[in-house]
Amino acid sequence: MESILEVENITKKFGGLVALDKVSFKVYENEVLGLIGPNGAGKTTLFNVISGLYRPDEGRIIYLGRYDLTKIPPHEIPKLGIGRTFQVMRPLSNLTVIENVMVSSFLRRSEISDVYNIAKRILERVGLYEKRFLKASLLNTVEKKRLELAKALAIEPRLLLLDEVAAGLNPVETSEFLDLLKSINREGISIIMVEHVMRAVMNISDRIVVLHYGKKIAEGAPQDIANDRNVIEAYLGGAIV
Repeated sequence: MESILEVENITKKFGGLVALDKVSFKVYENEVLGLIGPNGAGKTTLFNVISGLYRPDEGRIIYLGRYDLTKIPPHEIPKLGIGRTFQVMRPLSNLTVIENVMVSSFLRRSEISDVYNIAKRILERVGLYEKRFLKASLLNTVEKKRLELAKALAIEPRLLLLDEVAAGLNPVETSEFLDLLKSINREGISIIMVEHVMRAVMNISDRIVVLHYGKKIAEGAPQDIANDRNVIEAYLGGAIV
């Protein structure tokens, strides 16, 4: 199986704080990789390094075997096919739902007819087509999360970085959202998923990487991670049943 992303010895410091300490792992084609750890473990910092918002102090990140993301400006990275959602949702509130998605699509496309058709197709995909002409500010929480996902999909990604997409959702909404993500993954899009809802990340992930105080302390299949004593002691607080 070929890797789509290789994180190699990434270190990121903020003054005297080491947020990431020589973190390494691979993401494979068509894989869902869960990224877990307690608050302050470095998960979002790692996303910010992958997406170019932060430059690491050490290490490199190789995408598709040829692009070193640590040397590419952040506005160029989505054009390579890396989409991202954010934990704090900030849609363009005065624009409609479809206009929000179109803005993202313009990163990869220039013809307005193409952009409009792509946005319509994606909104159908995420269940927001009937809300396409509604102002984004009028959406509820789960709808805003679906819009956040739609915006990431609008760049036609090969890799998605999803930051706590299940946070704030009830069990039914979470299950529906996971079903949507699984279907997106089956279409050939690899996913890295940061998540605190443990049952969600265990349900969808092929493998899981665990960070603790900026260090990778475990990596493996969900069941192996669930039974890993270091993980239980550092983060989970008990076995998952």
